[in-house]
Amino acid sequence: QVKLVESGGGSVQAGGSLRLSCVADEYFLSTNFMAWFRQVSGQEREGVAAIYIGGSTTYYDDSVKGRFTISQDNAKHTVYLQMNELKVEDTAMYYCAASPFRLPSTWSVVNEYNSWGQGTQVTVSS
Repeated sequence: QVKLVESGGGSVQAGGSLRLSCVADEYFLSTNFMAWFRQVSGQEREGVAAIYIGGSTTYYDDSVKGRFTISQDNAKHTVYLQMNELKVEDTAMYYCAASPFRLPSTWSVVNEYNSWGQGTQVTVSS
């Protein structure tokens, strides 16, 4: 498993931006896919975006396409989630996840990931 630490959450008004960071330990090199999920209390965790570490291919949920961008810095073992044009409905706890598998068709499935961070809260107000 990979140890993951998220940062960058906070409170912002609708229309604003935040950038989340996820730093992985040395086992980052064993990772194929990394993703961001989010969860609202009482609801299921949902996939937001994912990136194939070996090739930089990215995947997005329809709800965030055109507003969010996932990227990586392999030298820093870090994956980012740039969130622009934030909406109230983006409010959630955001989690970073890592998988040793290639997941082009199942990137948003929670059980495909074996490493999770502790989460960072994002709150968007109107």
